[in-house]
Amino acid sequence: MNVGTKNTDGPSYEVHTTCAERSGRAADMPKAAKSKAKAKVENKVVHPYSRKAAYLARDAAKHSRKEKLKSEKAQRLSLIREKLLWFQSQLDAEKLEYTKKDACEIIERYLHRFDDELEQIELANSIKGRQGRLHGSREAVIKQTIERERIQFEGCGFEIPDVINSKHLKTFREWDGDMKKLPNIKMKKVSAKGSESKHNAVQEVHIEEEKLMDSEEDEVSQDSDGDELLGDDSE
Repeated sequence: MNVGTKNTDGPSYEVHTTCAERSGRAADMPKAAKSKAKAKVENKVVHPYSRKAAYLARDAAKHSRKEKLKSEKAQRLSLIREKLLWFQSQLDAEKLEYTKKDACEIIERYLHRFDDELEQIELANSIKGRQGRLHGSREAVIKQTIERERIQFEGCGFEIPDVINSKHLKTFREWDGDMKKLPNIKMKKVSAKGSESKHNAVQEVHIEEEKLMDSEEDEVSQDSDGDELLGDDSE
Protein backbone atom coordinates (compact mmCIF):
# COMPACT_ATOMS: atom_id res chain seq x y z
CA MET A 1 0.00 0.00 0.00
CA ASN A 2 1.28 3.44 -0.93
CA VAL A 3 1.29 6.02 1.93
CA GLY A 4 0.71 9.68 1.01
CA THR A 5 1.62 12.64 3.24
CA LYS A 6 0.27 16.08 2.55
CA ASN A 7 2.84 18.81 1.91
CA THR A 8 2.11 21.82 4.11
CA ASP A 9 3.69 24.18 1.58
CA GLY A 10 1.38 23.22 -1.26
CA PRO A 11 -1.35 20.88 -2.53
CA SER A 12 1.04 18.15 -3.88
CA TYR A 13 1.48 14.72 -2.26
CA GLU A 14 4.66 12.70 -1.71
CA VAL A 15 4.25 8.99 -2.51
CA HIS A 16 6.40 6.47 -0.63
CA THR A 17 7.35 3.05 -2.08
CA THR A 18 5.95 0.02 -0.31
CA CYS A 19 8.05 -2.91 0.94
CA ALA A 20 6.53 -5.25 -1.69
CA GLU A 21 7.67 -3.00 -4.54
CA ARG A 22 11.18 -2.70 -3.13
CA SER A 23 11.45 -6.48 -2.69
CA GLY A 24 10.15 -7.00 -6.26
CA ARG A 25 12.92 -4.86 -7.73
CA ALA A 26 15.45 -6.67 -5.61
CA ALA A 27 14.22 -10.06 -6.88
CA ASP A 28 14.65 -8.93 -10.49
CA MET A 29 18.33 -8.24 -10.10
CA PRO A 30 19.53 -11.89 -9.70
CA LYS A 31 17.40 -12.97 -12.69
CA ALA A 32 19.01 -10.38 -14.93
CA ALA A 33 22.47 -11.38 -13.74
CA LYS A 34 21.68 -15.07 -14.31
CA SER A 35 20.38 -14.39 -17.82
CA LYS A 36 23.50 -12.40 -18.67
CA ALA A 37 25.77 -15.17 -17.38
CA LYS A 38 23.84 -17.78 -19.38
CA ALA A 39 24.18 -15.75 -22.57
CA LYS A 40 27.90 -15.39 -21.90
CA VAL A 41 28.30 -19.20 -21.61
CA GLU A 42 26.30 -19.86 -24.78
CA ASN A 43 28.38 -17.40 -26.77
CA LYS A 44 31.65 -18.85 -25.56
CA VAL A 45 33.75 -20.25 -28.41
CA VAL A 46 34.83 -23.89 -28.07
CA HIS A 47 38.48 -24.49 -28.89
CA PRO A 48 38.60 -26.62 -32.08
CA TYR A 49 41.18 -29.02 -30.60
CA SER A 50 39.62 -29.39 -27.16
CA ARG A 51 37.99 -32.56 -25.84
CA LYS A 52 34.66 -30.79 -25.84
CA ALA A 53 34.99 -30.00 -29.56
CA ALA A 54 35.84 -33.64 -30.25
CA TYR A 55 32.83 -34.77 -28.22
CA LEU A 56 30.52 -32.39 -30.08
CA ALA A 57 31.90 -33.62 -33.42
CA ARG A 58 31.28 -37.27 -32.44
CA ASP A 59 27.78 -36.42 -31.26
CA ALA A 60 26.97 -34.63 -34.53
CA ALA A 61 28.36 -37.55 -36.56
CA LYS A 62 26.30 -40.04 -34.54
CA HIS A 63 23.15 -37.97 -35.06
CA SER A 64 23.88 -37.79 -38.79
CA ARG A 65 24.30 -41.57 -39.01
CA LYS A 66 21.06 -42.15 -37.12
CA GLU A 67 19.17 -39.82 -39.46
CA LYS A 68 20.71 -41.57 -42.48
CA LEU A 69 19.73 -45.01 -41.21
CA LYS A 70 16.25 -43.71 -40.42
CA SER A 71 15.89 -42.41 -43.97
CA GLU A 72 17.22 -45.67 -45.44
CA LYS A 73 14.81 -47.67 -43.31
CA ALA A 74 11.85 -45.58 -44.50
CA GLN A 75 12.96 -46.06 -48.10
CA ARG A 76 13.27 -49.83 -47.67
CA LEU A 77 9.83 -50.06 -46.10
CA SER A 78 8.40 -48.01 -48.96
CA LEU A 79 9.93 -50.39 -51.52
CA ILE A 80 8.60 -53.41 -49.61
CA ARG A 81 5.13 -51.86 -49.53
CA GLU A 82 5.25 -51.16 -53.28
CA LYS A 83 6.33 -54.74 -53.97
CA LEU A 84 3.58 -56.22 -51.76
CA LEU A 85 0.92 -54.07 -53.40
CA TRP A 86 2.05 -55.36 -56.81
CA PHE A 87 1.71 -59.00 -55.70
CA GLN A 88 -1.62 -58.24 -54.06
CA SER A 89 -2.89 -56.87 -57.38
CA GLN A 90 -2.00 -60.20 -59.04
CA LEU A 91 -4.11 -62.34 -56.71
CA ASP A 92 -7.04 -64.27 -58.10
CA ALA A 93 -10.10 -63.64 -55.94
CA GLU A 94 -11.36 -67.18 -56.54
CA LYS A 95 -8.14 -68.90 -55.42
CA LEU A 96 -8.05 -69.99 -51.77
CA GLU A 97 -4.37 -70.97 -51.96
CA TYR A 98 -1.52 -71.14 -54.45
CA THR A 99 0.89 -73.91 -55.33
CA LYS A 100 4.62 -73.37 -55.65
CA LYS A 101 4.20 -73.50 -59.43
CA ASP A 102 1.63 -70.68 -59.20
CA ALA A 103 4.00 -68.63 -57.05
CA CYS A 104 6.83 -69.13 -59.56
CA GLU A 105 4.59 -67.92 -62.38
CA ILE A 106 3.75 -64.75 -60.43
CA ILE A 107 7.47 -64.17 -59.80
CA GLU A 108 8.18 -64.51 -63.52
CA ARG A 109 5.59 -61.83 -64.24
CA TYR A 110 7.16 -59.64 -61.58
CA LEU A 111 10.59 -60.00 -63.18
CA HIS A 112 9.09 -58.71 -66.44
CA ARG A 113 7.29 -55.72 -64.87
CA PHE A 114 9.68 -53.25 -66.55
CA ASP A 115 9.31 -54.66 -70.07
CA ASP A 116 7.03 -51.86 -71.28
CA GLU A 117 9.30 -49.14 -69.88
CA LEU A 118 12.40 -50.72 -71.44
CA GLU A 119 10.57 -50.96 -74.75
CA GLN A 120 9.70 -47.26 -74.64
CA ILE A 121 13.32 -46.36 -73.84
CA GLU A 122 14.56 -48.48 -76.72
CA LEU A 123 11.99 -46.93 -79.05
CA ALA A 124 13.04 -43.41 -78.06
CA ASN A 125 16.69 -44.23 -78.72
CA SER A 126 16.00 -45.87 -82.07
CA ILE A 127 15.23 -42.53 -83.73
CA LYS A 128 17.84 -41.79 -86.37
CA GLY A 129 20.14 -38.84 -85.90
CA ARG A 130 19.70 -38.70 -82.12
CA GLN A 131 22.88 -37.80 -80.25
CA GLY A 132 23.55 -39.75 -77.05
CA ARG A 133 21.31 -42.29 -75.33
CA LEU A 134 18.15 -41.12 -73.56
CA HIS A 135 17.30 -42.39 -70.08
CA GLY A 136 20.58 -44.30 -69.92
CA SER A 137 20.87 -44.19 -66.13
CA ARG A 138 17.27 -45.35 -65.65
CA GLU A 139 17.78 -48.17 -68.12
CA ALA A 140 20.94 -49.28 -66.29
CA VAL A 141 19.17 -49.31 -62.90
CA ILE A 142 16.29 -51.40 -64.27
CA LYS A 143 18.60 -53.96 -65.85
CA GLN A 144 20.71 -54.25 -62.71
CA THR A 145 17.57 -54.74 -60.61
CA ILE A 146 16.20 -57.44 -62.91
CA GLU A 147 19.56 -59.23 -63.01
CA ARG A 148 19.84 -59.22 -59.20
CA GLU A 149 16.28 -60.51 -58.75
CA ARG A 150 16.80 -63.20 -61.40
CA ILE A 151 19.92 -64.45 -59.60
CA GLN A 152 17.96 -64.62 -56.33
CA PHE A 153 15.07 -66.50 -57.93
CA GLU A 154 17.33 -69.05 -59.58
CA GLY A 155 19.56 -69.32 -56.52
CA CYS A 156 18.74 -69.04 -52.80
CA GLY A 157 15.20 -67.84 -53.49
CA PHE A 158 13.20 -64.70 -54.27
CA GLU A 159 11.17 -63.18 -51.45
CA ILE A 160 7.42 -62.89 -51.93
CA PRO A 161 4.32 -62.80 -49.68
CA ASP A 162 3.50 -66.31 -48.53
CA VAL A 163 0.54 -67.10 -50.79
CA ILE A 164 1.12 -70.86 -50.59
CA ASN A 165 -0.15 -71.00 -47.00
CA SER A 166 -3.92 -70.36 -46.97
CA LYS A 167 -3.88 -68.64 -43.57
CA HIS A 168 -1.07 -66.27 -44.58
CA LEU A 169 -2.78 -65.69 -47.93
CA LYS A 170 -5.97 -64.58 -46.17
CA THR A 171 -4.03 -62.11 -44.03
CA PHE A 172 -2.29 -60.76 -47.12
CA ARG A 173 -5.58 -60.33 -49.00
CA GLU A 174 -7.03 -58.31 -46.12
CA TRP A 175 -3.98 -56.03 -45.84
CA ASP A 176 -4.97 -52.44 -46.67
CA GLY A 177 -1.48 -51.15 -47.43
CA ASP A 178 -0.89 -49.78 -43.93
CA MET A 179 2.86 -49.65 -43.24
CA LYS A 180 2.28 -50.39 -39.55
CA LYS A 181 0.78 -53.78 -40.45
CA LEU A 182 3.78 -54.94 -42.48
CA PRO A 183 5.01 -57.27 -39.68
CA ASN A 184 1.74 -59.18 -40.05
CA ILE A 185 2.58 -60.14 -43.63
CA LYS A 186 4.43 -63.43 -43.73
CA MET A 187 7.06 -63.73 -46.42
CA LYS A 188 8.50 -66.77 -48.19
CA LYS A 189 11.61 -67.17 -50.31
CA VAL A 190 10.68 -69.17 -53.37
CA SER A 191 13.40 -70.58 -55.58
CA ALA A 192 13.18 -72.09 -59.03
CA LYS A 193 15.41 -74.82 -57.59
CA GLY A 194 13.00 -75.69 -54.81
CA SER A 195 14.49 -74.25 -51.59
CA GLU A 196 12.13 -72.18 -49.44
CA SER A 197 12.34 -70.19 -46.20
CA LYS A 198 9.87 -68.10 -44.22
CA HIS A 199 9.97 -64.84 -42.24
CA ASN A 200 7.98 -61.61 -41.97
CA ALA A 201 8.05 -58.53 -44.19
CA VAL A 202 10.25 -56.37 -41.94
CA GLN A 203 12.78 -58.89 -40.63
CA GLU A 204 15.60 -57.30 -42.61
CA VAL A 205 14.73 -53.87 -41.24
CA HIS A 206 14.86 -55.22 -37.67
CA ILE A 207 18.31 -56.67 -38.33
CA GLU A 208 19.54 -53.23 -39.43
CA GLU A 209 18.08 -51.70 -36.27
CA GLU A 210 19.94 -54.24 -34.11
CA LYS A 211 23.19 -53.32 -35.86
CA LEU A 212 22.49 -49.64 -35.16
CA MET A 213 21.83 -50.32 -31.48
CA ASP A 214 25.10 -52.26 -31.18
CA SER A 215 27.09 -49.44 -32.78
CA GLU A 216 25.41 -46.86 -30.53
CA GLU A 217 26.33 -48.86 -27.41
CA ASP A 218 29.97 -48.85 -28.50
CA GLU A 219 29.86 -45.09 -29.09
CA VAL A 220 28.23 -44.42 -25.72
CA SER A 221 30.97 -46.35 -23.92
CA GLN A 222 33.59 -44.29 -25.74
CA ASP A 223 31.83 -40.96 -25.20
CA SER A 224 31.39 -41.55 -21.47
CA ASP A 225 35.17 -41.56 -21.02
CA GLY A 226 35.45 -38.18 -22.74
CA ASP A 227 32.57 -36.61 -20.82
CA GLU A 228 34.39 -36.98 -17.51
CA LEU A 229 37.21 -34.80 -18.81
CA LEU A 230 35.13 -31.96 -20.27
CA GLY A 231 35.29 -29.93 -17.08
CA ASP A 232 39.12 -29.86 -17.24
CA ASP A 233 39.29 -28.28 -20.69
CA SER A 234 40.78 -24.85 -20.99
CA GLU A 235 38.14 -22.35 -21.94
